[in-house]
Amino acid sequence: MRGVCERPNGGGHISLTESGYLPNKLRTPMEKSASTAAQASTAAREERGCPGTPSISISISLSSSGITSTLLRGPVPVRVPVPVSLGRDLVVLAKPRITLMVVITAAGGLFLSRRVSDSAPLSAVTVVLTLLGCALIVAGANALNMYIERDVDKQMDRTKNRPLPTGRLAPRVALWFGVILSATAIPVLALGANALTALLAVVANLLYVFAYTPLKQHSAYALHVGAIPGAIPPLLGWTAGTGRVDAAGAVLFGILFLWQIPHFCAIALFRKEDYARAGIFVLPNVTGELATRHTIVRWSFALLATSLLLTPLGVAHRGYLIAATLLGAMFFGWGCYGLRNGTGKRWARSLFGVSILYLVLLFAMLAIDP
Repeated sequence: MRGVCERPNGGGHISLTESGYLPNKLRTPMEKSASTAAQASTAAREERGCPGTPSISISISLSSSGITSTLLRGPVPVRVPVPVSLGRDLVVLAKPRITLMVVITAAGGLFLSRRVSDSAPLSAVTVVLTLLGCALIVAGANALNMYIERDVDKQMDRTKNRPLPTGRLAPRVALWFGVILSATAIPVLALGANALTALLAVVANLLYVFAYTPLKQHSAYALHVGAIPGAIPPLLGWTAGTGRVDAAGAVLFGILFLWQIPHFCAIALFRKEDYARAGIFVLPNVTGELATRHTIVRWSFALLATSLLLTPLGVAHRGYLIAATLLGAMFFGWGCYGLRNGTGKRWARSLFGVSILYLVLLFAMLAIDP
């Protein structure tokens, strides 16, 4: 048995002799001397305003021959837990998967703009700065969103392990991180692309942070408000390449806007309990599941029709037209299947996967269509 115990505040060790737990009759002269020295040292520190524990401990062991003791001198090392990496938590605040998707769609808009634009070819610097600015503005908005929703995130299984709900990161760090990223993106886009692209990025950031984020706790139609900044990234790429907002750019915006409604309705269907617990308004908890499924059907049909408009506008050709028709019909058809009785969360999860597959393949066909 080792006769050393931890002081509650973690400030070193207290021996049984020093703390008075060892009866006087069991103390050896050495132990009594150590106890007296420890008490004198403690009193001296307290007089100087520096209370603490002396770095002396006595190890007590029991054996068949009696009690033996050992006087130990010198500081005892303290184990300090290694904190989670700050850099890793900052990356989580930026929502890297969402940011990557935004950069890809912005790159798609930038690439497609060259098919109809009569301006000079884009330089590599313009392309890099445009994509960097898009990543910064979105990462900043995501960080500010997490800052505002840090208390709400504690209530949801999906978000409760994020840096702010767990206390790994101070809220002010997330706030300044989001502000700095957002502010840095504006001159990057203005100088790298043009003022119009920078202005659209600012609009997207403000709508996401100050309109969509707080509205989620008041109305299920926050989804439609949030779909506006969510659809702007391809338009950022388009305006960076053309310097204007025209019909083709508006259709690219429309595709992303319409796609988000059935996509996020599917998420709301299989996570409605989680959202209800956090106090976030979603359509299944407001209008009901059946009405939400009808919403999916209506908006997926509108998405199919809108996606075909890129061909007459000269952005895409026959290969894309065929692919967009088939992909849109698949998405719409799977949405209609959800109107049948007995389709539940499993169908909603599958529709979520179908929606992602649809968007990836649609933009892939746009890119490879001659």
